[in-house]
Amino acid sequence: NTLLLEGSPLWFFILNYRLGCNTIHRGKGGTSRCDKVSYYVGTLGTHTEIKRVAEEKVTLPCHHQLGLPEKDTLDIEWLLTDHEGNQKVVITYSSRHVYSNFTEEQKGRVAFASNFLAGDASLQIEPLKPSDEGRYTCKVKNSGRYVWSHVTLKVLVRPSKPKCELEGELTEGSDLTLQCESSSGTKPIVYYWQRIREKEGEDEHLPPKSRIDYNHPGRVLLQNLTMSSSGLYQCTAGNEAGKESCVVRVTVQYVQSIGMVAGAATGMVAGALLIFLVVWLLIRRKDKARYEEEERPNEIREDAEAPKARLVKPSSSSSGSRSSRSGSSSTRSTANSASRSHRTLSTEAPRPGLATHAYSLVGPDVRSSELKKAHHAAPTRAETTPSTTPSQSRAFQTV
Repeated sequence: NTLLLEGSPLWFFILNYRLGCNTIHRGKGGTSRCDKVSYYVGTLGTHTEIKRVAEEKVTLPCHHQLGLPEKDTLDIEWLLTDHEGNQKVVITYSSRHVYSNFTEEQKGRVAFASNFLAGDASLQIEPLKPSDEGRYTCKVKNSGRYVWSHVTLKVLVRPSKPKCELEGELTEGSDLTLQCESSSGTKPIVYYWQRIREKEGEDEHLPPKSRIDYNHPGRVLLQNLTMSSSGLYQCTAGNEAGKESCVVRVTVQYVQSIGMVAGAATGMVAGALLIFLVVWLLIRRKDKARYEEEERPNEIREDAEAPKARLVKPSSSSSGSRSSRSGSSSTRSTANSASRSHRTLSTEAPRPGLATHAYSLVGPDVRSSELKKAHHAAPTRAETTPSTTPSQSRAFQTV
């Protein structure tokens, strides 16, 4: 089924012989004629697939028997074809020299695994990286003979350590979602949730009312939580390269206990406010009492009754029995009226026909100066009342 083009070379493989037709000419009847034929003795290598984990060591096999007769003409070459179809040289041996620093990505990590001159041209890569993945081809040539083989290398990456999270309320009767996810790793990654047995008799399986989200394998829904749902839960993420896990603790709380805690906290706050209010009121009351005590001596009561007085004539022996009972005889004037009477007495002369007598204010708390003022104040009242008879004039004494 090979398409033959005139003038192009053609290769035929018969057992271990490689025949080459350098020039093809078409003849009559659809036949083709090969003008020049050359051949090589070689071995067809097998196609091998190898899987290895990143950061490990891998050896890609390549064996031959072409280096024993003539070592000077031996050529070995390893090529890598990536997933995009780009081909690059990995390592070569030619003219008794090894060349391996062809790419920066594999520099210092590739070498021949054994004695390539003795027939083992296997390639060793250490440590493996995801960029090393691809199709490798080993070519060995010597004096017209050749051997080649193909190896497909697949680099596996372990899952990164997953992160366990809780979504939902940790209260009795509510629903809770367990979430687990690895940020890197070769797909597919399988997630598995289980309980960790902390005590004898505990079940390692998830609670009965648990549901796995198949759209997100790392999510598990725990429905209608109970106190028995409390415990440690472990999530394991795994693939062909290995597995990693994380642990999370679930602690279910009573709804009643939450209410009691909230009530206790509210009561404590209210009690603190009440104590503060009582202390504030006591301090304010004490300050008010102190203020009133300091201001009391300076107060003048306007509604206080004037002291009762009686009129006493100093020269009469019976002056003690003559007391004025009516409010008109008693003085209701203040110290200001007394002073005004004193000024009137000093400026006006007594009218004729009116008997004037010397009066004195008698009282236990009256000073000598006040006695003099009261002595001159009595005639003033007599002067202001023309109809007053001498017999009605009285000296009044404060009692």
